[in-house]
Amino acid sequence: MTKDDKIKIYNLLKTASDNLCGYSSPDFAGEMPEFCGDSPSTTAQLKAQGTPSTASDSTLSNINKKISECKRCALCANRHNVVPGMGVENPLVLVIGEGPGEEEDKQGNPFVGPAGQLLDKMLGAIGLSREKNCYIANIVKCRPPANRNPLPEEADACRPFLDAQIAALKPKAILCAGSVAVKNLFHSNDGVMKLHGQVLDFNGIPVVTTWHPSALLRAPENKRPAWEDLKAFRGVLQGINPNYEK
Repeated sequence: MTKDDKIKIYNLLKTASDNLCGYSSPDFAGEMPEFCGDSPSTTAQLKAQGTPSTASDSTLSNINKKISECKRCALCANRHNVVPGMGVENPLVLVIGEGPGEEEDKQGNPFVGPAGQLLDKMLGAIGLSREKNCYIANIVKCRPPANRNPLPEEADACRPFLDAQIAALKPKAILCAGSVAVKNLFHSNDGVMKLHGQVLDFNGIPVVTTWHPSALLRAPENKRPAWEDLKAFRGVLQGINPNYEK
């Protein structure tokens, strides 16, 4: 990880922590630490030894700790568990959904109910999985009541955490699952009906949008266009790494 990457993530976490406290967070008191980039020779040596670098893991742990402490919006009042995300570090793909449902709230992991089972099938159809090459997160990290869409202020409260996750994970591509995800990622009013299948750009990262699995369970007729979206996304991934499915 470069020095600039570490500074960016530090500032994102400081902003989230300050907002969480409502004043300057004691966790980030004093001057910014002096950061330096990871040594390429050290990284190469760790890879050769089969030992993963802990820099990303440590950063994600810090992000998850801040998420677990968050009380920046009303969603914290009724949660059983926060749902930061799950998957591999340095993923090929970051999947972004809208927010946890009932099962996710119980277990603390994203997409574990019926919609999660369908998502796993969708990802598997194009050579992706949360165990191998994906990380899955949501716009908000706590369950909205009755699984309603997050309110703008709730999404805004969680946004520093999503930005910090993107900075730490460095995904090569993003798949937005549903209108809530793409609208909030881009601060746009355009949803899945207008944007699905298109290749968008988020700070240099290609983004494709398709229907949320829950929406597909309610309206199976959209599974065919969703499959076309996934094929378009597979084309994007093959352009990044032609051998990613192997």
